[in-house]
Amino acid sequence: MPTPASLIAAKRDGDAIAPSDLRGFIEAYTAGTVPDYQMSAFLMAAYLNGLTDPEAAALTDAMLHSGTVLDLSDLPGTKVDKHSTGGVGDKVSLILAPIVTACGVPVPMVSGRGLGHTGGTLDKLESIPGFRTDLSLDAYRRQIEELGIVLIGQTDEMAPADQKLYALRDVTATVESIPLIAASIMSKKLAEGIDALVLDVKCGRGAFMKTEAEARELAETLVRIGEEHDVPTRALLTDMNVPLGRAVGNWPEVEESIECLRGEHADTLLMEVVIALAGEMLALGGAAETPEAGRARAWETVADGRALTTFRRLVERQDGDVGVVDDPSSRPESRPRAVVEVPDTAGPYVTDLDALKVGQAAVATGAGRQTKEDAVDPTAGFSALRKPGDAVEPGGVLARIHTKRTGDLDALRERLQAAYSFGDEPPERTAAVRDRYTADGWTGASG
Repeated sequence: MPTPASLIAAKRDGDAIAPSDLRGFIEAYTAGTVPDYQMSAFLMAAYLNGLTDPEAAALTDAMLHSGTVLDLSDLPGTKVDKHSTGGVGDKVSLILAPIVTACGVPVPMVSGRGLGHTGGTLDKLESIPGFRTDLSLDAYRRQIEELGIVLIGQTDEMAPADQKLYALRDVTATVESIPLIAASIMSKKLAEGIDALVLDVKCGRGAFMKTEAEARELAETLVRIGEEHDVPTRALLTDMNVPLGRAVGNWPEVEESIECLRGEHADTLLMEVVIALAGEMLALGGAAETPEAGRARAWETVADGRALTTFRRLVERQDGDVGVVDDPSSRPESRPRAVVEVPDTAGPYVTDLDALKVGQAAVATGAGRQTKEDAVDPTAGFSALRKPGDAVEPGGVLARIHTKRTGDLDALRERLQAAYSFGDEPPERTAAVRDRYTADGWTGASG
């Protein structure tokens, strides 16, 4: 392998690096023979000059094979997972995974934690008292075989190069690079032992990809990497200008997820995203001939209670308190501490709700973290959020605040009010799913 300095210089000057050399570089860094300062220089050069498709594929492959790559091929069924690029109020996995499993498609899901204004599936699950996300790989495999669904966090054995590189990117201002993001996502997902993957690529104020052009490029890169590794991969481009659902925070979002699994909130943008993703997963998993047929099957599991039963079994199997699934109001410390009122100057309709501002306000309640080491308050956040199109009256309830930071209530009220816009006419409803991408290209939201 060429010296680390020569590889850094090549990327600094915009030259392509041979895939074998890049793989060797990543292997050496994972083994500790390349120091952080040299990898930091390389990451910045890659951030500024980009990576070619072969380089991105080689980086993904090196990160993937830096640890254990699970083989679930001896287990029955086509194993399908979903990944979201992150957003505000994004509780989709908690609703989606039980629905897909209830249709007979196994869902092995390795999820992450929230950082900054975006939430994390692990934090939401761990807001259920007792719920364990730190299962061993043996337990992960056994649960997929016996239950058909498992949701855990990334283990030390899976893609350790990604863990080292992400920590470095986080402190060197090199996170927002599409090839680096794609390699990070796909190395973890491909290590799970899945047979197919559906991606929820979010776009808008509350997403990491602010523009549609960036989101499309990321979707194309992710799908290409999946297909190159013989894992059929599809992506939906979804809106993240407004928070998904009416709750933001960990337990508040779990409670809303349980309501959705009970059949409530059917005509919402949240369930539009859930059912669209479910249709794709069921088609890839062989449980439906088309995504459209998969969407119909997904609704059936909500209507007849199978999806909620599957979620309850998941919680019980991973040591969570099923009592709070049966009666969410019994969750200790879950009651709201204050309300946010509609301002006196507000018009009769909510016309906008800025997802980024809501996410940042949720962090201020204690629901999120600014660094990976920060603790979160599992019950903090907002519930009963009024959404664009809702009719409101001055003095009415705009949202409810859940927090232990009771000394900050006035500031929290002001921050959340500042995320809202009001007007005399309700806005037109926009679609939550903007487009769909497969190996054949962009095909439109309906598939």
